[in-house]
Amino acid sequence: MRELSRALQASRAVMLEKLDGLSEYDRRRPLTPTGTNLLGLVKHLAGLEYGYLGEAFGRPPVERPSWFRDNPYDEIDMWATPDESSEYITGVYRQAWAHSDDTIAELDLDSPGHVAHWSEGHQDTTLGVLLIRMVTETTQHAGHADIIRELIDGELDADRRSTVQEAADHFRNR
Repeated sequence: MRELSRALQASRAVMLEKLDGLSEYDRRRPLTPTGTNLLGLVKHLAGLEYGYLGEAFGRPPVERPSWFRDNPYDEIDMWATPDESSEYITGVYRQAWAHSDDTIAELDLDSPGHVAHWSEGHQDTTLGVLLIRMVTETTQHAGHADIIRELIDGELDADRRSTVQEAADHFRNR
C-alpha cells in the first residue's frame, strides 16, 4: 500500500506543478478539440478522489464541491466556470487528497467499497482496486497535463523538431 500511496502523491504533485507560473487564462484555456485544460483536469481528479477514495467507503466530503451533482455523469468537472477560482479548485483538490489519505490510512486494501454509479453487478469493490484505479487516473491525467503545458509554453529544440519531422515525412503519402 505504501508504494501505491507514494505513486499517487507524486502524481498529485505533478498535477499542481503544471499550474505553476501560468495565468488564470492559460490554466483554463482549452487546447484540444475536446476542451481539455489544466484546471479542468485538477477539478476532475478532485471529484474522483472524493468519489473513489471517500464516498465509496461511506466517507462523503465534509463540504461538497460546487460542481458535484447527484448523478456524477452530470457534473461540470472537466473545465472551470468563471466563478470557480484556481485557488478554490486547487484547495478542493488538496482537501480531497487529504480526505483520501485518511481513508487509505484507516482501511486495509481488502476493505469493501461500493461505487453507486457503476453498472449493476459491478458496484462492489475494494480499497485496493480503487486505489490502483486512482493512481492510474492521476498518472494518466498528469501525462495529459504535461502535453497541455507543453502546448502552452513548451519549446522543442529546432534541430530535434526538424529530425523528428523528417522521420515522419518519410511516411507521408505512403
